[in-house]
Amino acid sequence: MEKDKIALQLYSVREQMQEDFFGTLKKVKAMGYTGVEFAGLYGHDPLEVKKMCEEVGLIPLSAHVPFVDLMNKMDETLECYKKLGCKYVVVPYLTEEYRPGKEGFNKVIEGVKVLGEELKKYDMVLQYHNHDFEFLKVDGKYALDILYSEVGPDLLQTQLDTCWVNVGGENPAEYVKKYAGRIPTVHLKDFKGSKSEKMYALIGIDDDKKTETEGSFELRPLGKGVQDFPAIIKAATEGGAEWFIVEQDNPSMGYTPLECAEISINYLLNEILG
Repeated sequence: MEKDKIALQLYSVREQMQEDFFGTLKKVKAMGYTGVEFAGLYGHDPLEVKKMCEEVGLIPLSAHVPFVDLMNKMDETLECYKKLGCKYVVVPYLTEEYRPGKEGFNKVIEGVKVLGEELKKYDMVLQYHNHDFEFLKVDGKYALDILYSEVGPDLLQTQLDTCWVNVGGENPAEYVKKYAGRIPTVHLKDFKGSKSEKMYALIGIDDDKKTETEGSFELRPLGKGVQDFPAIIKAATEGGAEWFIVEQDNPSMGYTPLECAEISINYLLNEILG
């Protein structure tokens, strides 16, 4: 890990981005982040956003874009993020009908092949960002592994979310090693508590059930939960990871989203890199 290769997934501060897009980018840079991963542009033109990033001194590294949006507005979407300067476009999440165990998962596999080919034309790279539901076994193999075996590294790179790897039942550091050479970016996320069927309320889904999950499963700033980040970062670095992306979908422990982001970057700069 290098200190100038730490990015923030801006979904972590989405309300602040909505209220003050440019001001929030400046705050993120001031914390010590050098890159950002987008989760929407909040109505801003991509060239305008590119200019903001240049002015602030942030690298527009990547963007999370829903699978359906990518498939339905492929050229428009890829042109948008090419203009912005993103190197990576990431499938971030699958709605129920597209998840492993559903017929739609086969559509994801075939769709990802098409997307991967298109992104190559734009000189960009497609990635897939997992949650825990991809650790459903199909014919004895994790669905996530099936996806990566069906779609080769020339079309699809990994973006392993180490929190959800852990929740899915695997040791994140060991699982990262499995995809050495195919992990240009890695998501760092901490948590405490046990898996809950309703824990997705904490990532902005099923918000009406949020109160039922608090206390049993909690996303936390880095260093405040159960993750063994020294081991994870070592494995990822040895496996060729170029960028580490901090994400905390929902604030916790009484901190604001911006405070959580700052605690996480301080942990990496002071505790990991020292």
